[in-house]
Amino acid sequence: MTRHLHDGHGRWSRWLSHDLPRSRWLSLLLMVLVAALLLTPFIFPGVKALNVAAKILVFIVLVGSFDVLLGYTGIVSFAHTMFFGLGAYGVALAMTHVGPTLPGLVVGVLTALLVSGLMAWLIGLFSLRVRAIFFAMITLAVASAFQTLVSQWAEWTGGEDGLSFKVPIWLSPSMEWLEEPVLGVMIDGRLTCYYLLCLCTALSVLALLRLVNSPFGRVLQAIRDNEFRAEALGYRVVTYRTLSSVLSALFATLAGVMLALWLRYSGPETSLSFEIMMDVLLMVVIGGMGTMYGSVIGATLFLVAQSYLQDVLRLASEATIDWPWLSAILSPDRWLLWLGVLFVLSVYHFPTGVAGRLRLQAARREASVGRAKR
Repeated sequence: MTRHLHDGHGRWSRWLSHDLPRSRWLSLLLMVLVAALLLTPFIFPGVKALNVAAKILVFIVLVGSFDVLLGYTGIVSFAHTMFFGLGAYGVALAMTHVGPTLPGLVVGVLTALLVSGLMAWLIGLFSLRVRAIFFAMITLAVASAFQTLVSQWAEWTGGEDGLSFKVPIWLSPSMEWLEEPVLGVMIDGRLTCYYLLCLCTALSVLALLRLVNSPFGRVLQAIRDNEFRAEALGYRVVTYRTLSSVLSALFATLAGVMLALWLRYSGPETSLSFEIMMDVLLMVVIGGMGTMYGSVIGATLFLVAQSYLQDVLRLASEATIDWPWLSAILSPDRWLLWLGVLFVLSVYHFPTGVAGRLRLQAARREASVGRAKR
């Protein structure tokens, strides 16, 4: 029995690149979130719940890719949404000009990845030698210029209106695989698209875990902690930072592809806006920088709060109608205020993020148990 448990634990450890959650509470939270995302179409009826779940899947990949830069390498970049937008527009343009087919999808994805990788390499090559704050400003300028270009190049990108496009028939809502619903849910192309996003998210998270726990990832963490010491040990810091930027950009591009396929639309506001960059920063902080598991928690908590906080406040305001002052404070129009309050509280109680705090507590418990045994 013990051997079977050990073998099972070893298999899970290999799948997770030997980077287990290390906390029972964190493991439980992750299992609940993963189960909820997998079962969303069947246990949370309605279009809104499915859209929120799909957006969470997209942002898990986007936040995880940004954590490679910020949490593991110590690079602050504001150009991340540019690569996100490249993925979205790459698919949109391919579906529009090549056609809504599998070859068109492959062409769009490969082209977007190629362009993103090249741009990330060029930005890193010419900018990562400067100080961190100057690199952040350079990436902000590049991202702003790219957004302006996309907004004004209307004949190709649709300008401010963006591009709507058709997807392959097997991802379209009109494609019904079964005549009868299963557990009240029609098994159609929309559901296929959702579970394709689930698969892409799972593979991306596993790949990112493998990346940050590889020898390459250890060097990135050494550079983050002390770049001068890493340089003295013989590691070419600029080369590693550039490769980190390229790999991070490729995963961000994949997230953009996922968003475009789900929305069947790509526009400046949905994939290139600076607000998205700020949201990603908040998700990384809430989940926990340098944990990778924090991307799952941060994206889920932030997007659920952003999507349902107004509904909760509306119910609370109606329930406190007898106290006008309290009802006014709980008005749905003040949801941004309450979202800010929740963020401040989360940072105060979880300064290293939810995943970071739970891991730290587990490590302290293990250390205290070890001292007690000695």
